[in-house]
Amino acid sequence: MQKVLIIKVGYSETLDPEISTVTSYGDVLRSTVLLNLYKNDHVTWLVDEKAYPILMNNPCITRVLIYDLSSVLQLQAEHFDTVINLEKVPGLCALADQVRAWRRYGFRFDAKTGQAEAYDGTHDALSLCKNEQQKRNDSRYWQEHLFEMVGQQWRGEEYVFGYSPRSREQYDIGFNYMVGNKWPSKVWPTESWQQVESQLGKDYSISWQQGLNDMEQYFDWIHSCRLIVTNDSFGLHLAIAMKKKIVALFSSTGHRELCLYGQGTVVTAGNCLCSDYPCHQPQCRFSSKLCSPDPNEVERAIRRLLDHQDPAAELAERLVSIADRQRRSLDEIRQFSSTDFVSTPTVRE
Repeated sequence: MQKVLIIKVGYSETLDPEISTVTSYGDVLRSTVLLNLYKNDHVTWLVDEKAYPILMNNPCITRVLIYDLSSVLQLQAEHFDTVINLEKVPGLCALADQVRAWRRYGFRFDAKTGQAEAYDGTHDALSLCKNEQQKRNDSRYWQEHLFEMVGQQWRGEEYVFGYSPRSREQYDIGFNYMVGNKWPSKVWPTESWQQVESQLGKDYSISWQQGLNDMEQYFDWIHSCRLIVTNDSFGLHLAIAMKKKIVALFSSTGHRELCLYGQGTVVTAGNCLCSDYPCHQPQCRFSSKLCSPDPNEVERAIRRLLDHQDPAAELAERLVSIADRQRRSLDEIRQFSSTDFVSTPTVRE
């Protein structure tokens, strides 16, 4: 049995360049996929206090330490076989370097620049953080990058989540409509949610997001729904961890790194005007209506997952609607285009 330290506080997303004081709950949760490699080891996980409920009762974690001065001093006095640092915060990189260990993976501290650098195996991940175009074109799953960072190959391992259900399934559909302040461009317009509700409300029971101020109540709400319709947010990763059916809505962020483990489908912004879609910008330059998924496509995806509709029949419906959707969008496109620039929308399937 080896002694392993995982540093994933949540202040920086592993494949995103930005460092924030806003904890990325989703990145903490999906990092638990690494625990599959250390099921029989003594694992310590350093995390931000606000993200502690995500790791609570995890069967593969021996000890969870809250990130503060006391835990830092404690770790500096311990010895580990393996240290895995998934944070690019310079101070946490320095801590990873200072902890005594035989092996180190992830991000390290560059004493000359004062910035994060890569241990062996992490150069590709760091390169994606620094090169937006490279990240946009990359087709590998996020889990593949994470396993590569520790010298392993991902073979479909899933998230490891210690949640014990306190609720029963009571809703057909859950609308996970909120997003964090960091990425307001991920928001699907309220009128789109309302349109889907009006189209499905007679056939299915629908619940709007609950537990906004209590993470454990939020877990219970996700568990209470058969299917989750969700923006690219923490709720998406909770739904994956709880093995829910999923319709994932993507607009400003890329979906190619996302693995749904066969639990659902992704609906993207078919009429987005950005030439470098997905733009990975926190604010939309055009219109949230144009750069967001079509409600009719979302409705069809929900019905197919709940009713097991033939995928070929759904595809035929989607193809029939493409020309009509383009025609309806032309007036809106001209409204948000400059007088000397005309753009023809591209439908992305």
